[in-house]
Amino acid sequence: MSAKNSGTFTLGGDLPVTRLGYGAMQLTGPGVWGDPKDPDEAVRVLRRAVELGVTLIDTADSYGPFVADLLIKKALHPYADGLVIATKAGFTRQGPNQWIPVGRPEYLRQQVELNLRHLGLDRIDLLQLHRIDPKVPVAEQVGELKKLQDEGKIRHIGLSEVTVAELKEAQRTAEIVSVQNLFNLANRDAEPLLDHATEHGIAFIPWFPLATGALAGPDSPLSRLAKEHDASPSQLALAWLLKRSPVVLPIPGTSSVAHLEDNVAAADIELTDAEFDAIGATPAGR
Repeated sequence: MSAKNSGTFTLGGDLPVTRLGYGAMQLTGPGVWGDPKDPDEAVRVLRRAVELGVTLIDTADSYGPFVADLLIKKALHPYADGLVIATKAGFTRQGPNQWIPVGRPEYLRQQVELNLRHLGLDRIDLLQLHRIDPKVPVAEQVGELKKLQDEGKIRHIGLSEVTVAELKEAQRTAEIVSVQNLFNLANRDAEPLLDHATEHGIAFIPWFPLATGALAGPDSPLSRLAKEHDASPSQLALAWLLKRSPVVLPIPGTSSVAHLEDNVAAADIELTDAEFDAIGATPAGR
């Protein structure tokens, strides 16, 4: 069992990562706020992810805030060669489950500097604008990230929760190597963006990739095929994402080593075209 079996994708033409990564949001307390119930298990999860071949870990300054960043540093610093820590900036937090975007250049610069400090990095390999702030021109938000890139503090720039039009607007200011949108079997609203990313070789990082829910009912194609593959419905959902496009980099998150190992095992599953179509035809509440 190894995440390496999911294949690799090269971000920005020079930064290879395993396609099956790990998302750190669930390493925090309830509502993505405060410390986790079991910080020691969080450290074990991160270390086990790397042991299993994961080379892309996705986090954000707003997870905790900074709780996930500090756990990553505790568990993994100094970082192994080839391990990519992707983080995000652009959200403020007022309490559990509360998120307000702020894209003022001075705020983004502050958060990038804090990300660097809390992660123990001199340069962030991938910094994604967590949300576009509608109160600030896109060129100002992305432009500040471009300045930080020119200063050597950011290697590559990405975006989160955007449309194709917003991606194109941001590309007028800087090269964008990744987009991170909600996408899973049950919610495929971002398919136009995924298709655009596929066409242009931009990484597509689906967050909340495991919304199987009712799709994993006892008579569903997902459950039937999972039995045939001796796999879980969640593993099939991840395998479906990996087959959907070569630019897809799923980042399932968990606070449990057992769940992490279950997720990584999805990298070993190869779906036939017919199986991929059957899973995709599952009623998905688009």
